[in-house]
Amino acid sequence: MRAVGGRRGGRPTLEQVAHRAGVGRGTVSRVINGSPRVSERTRSAVLRAVTELGYVPNRAARALAAGSTDAIALVVPEPETRLFAEPYFSGVLRGVSAELADTDMQLLLTLVRDQRERDRFAQFVSAHRVDGVLLVSVHHDDPLPDLLESIEMPAVLNGRRSRGESVPYVDSDNSGGAALAVAHLAGQGRRAIATITGPLDMYVAQCRLEGYRDALNAAGHAHSDALVAHGDFTERGGHRAMRELLERAPEVDAVFCASDLMAVGARIALREAGRTVPGDVALIGFDDSSIARQMDPPLTTVRQPIEEMGRTMARVLLDEIKERSADRPHVVLPTELVRRGSA
Repeated sequence: MRAVGGRRGGRPTLEQVAHRAGVGRGTVSRVINGSPRVSERTRSAVLRAVTELGYVPNRAARALAAGSTDAIALVVPEPETRLFAEPYFSGVLRGVSAELADTDMQLLLTLVRDQRERDRFAQFVSAHRVDGVLLVSVHHDDPLPDLLESIEMPAVLNGRRSRGESVPYVDSDNSGGAALAVAHLAGQGRRAIATITGPLDMYVAQCRLEGYRDALNAAGHAHSDALVAHGDFTERGGHRAMRELLERAPEVDAVFCASDLMAVGARIALREAGRTVPGDVALIGFDDSSIARQMDPPLTTVRQPIEEMGRTMARVLLDEIKERSADRPHVVLPTELVRRGSA
């Protein structure tokens, strides 16, 4: 027959610790949770019993009792092909992970690729299975931000759905960064400056297109729909859009791409058409991802602090989990032009 409090037969329980220490179960719970309503003598007896038995508190149960889960969901509403192909997502993930490294929070990476997965995540988060949500790659018709608001789930967006976004967000100066790129091209004497946009159901793409147009106006260049091609932030989309531009406006001598990855596709299309970079066509991207430095020639691009965006998102969310602020945090980080060989 095994003595009560023995270690054979499985993991030690709270009841076994209480029996060994000669106190009640509630007293053990108060000691483990750091309550001051316990005498030093009792606390020492409980901690001695914990050590002797090798008892490990069940963090999940403690978190549930405290009304928390010690978990944050990082949600990417994109297919896994984009998640692993685009350096942007890995940069945000590195920043978030670095900021959470010294906390007790677990990070749950969640892909929401279709309506079924969106519904499943909505049920998951509505049950408050996480303490907060970081949402990356925001489209204007995405219902998740409004759902998170309605259930009072702390959330921070990477980007925003519109100028009047109500949910806390961390963004970069997309319009200003695009304007820097186009002003640089105009300052070099380029006359037929085109752009390859991101998907225009995303506010980030709208802002970069707005910055392109603002810079053309400032330089005294007329707008032309023939010099605007719509992409999707992918290499394939940049390749297709560049081919369209060359067919519609063969006189194009500069292109601002709304992402580095689209600039890769555009560079391939230009090479296939016998156009040199930057001799015939100057090329600028956006992000300053590692791929920009690996291109031939190295890509002039707009740097946005991707990892810092991830860090800031996590920091803002932790503050929101601790205490929801009346004034929703809206953070816009600066961008800068990095000059390399392509322009």
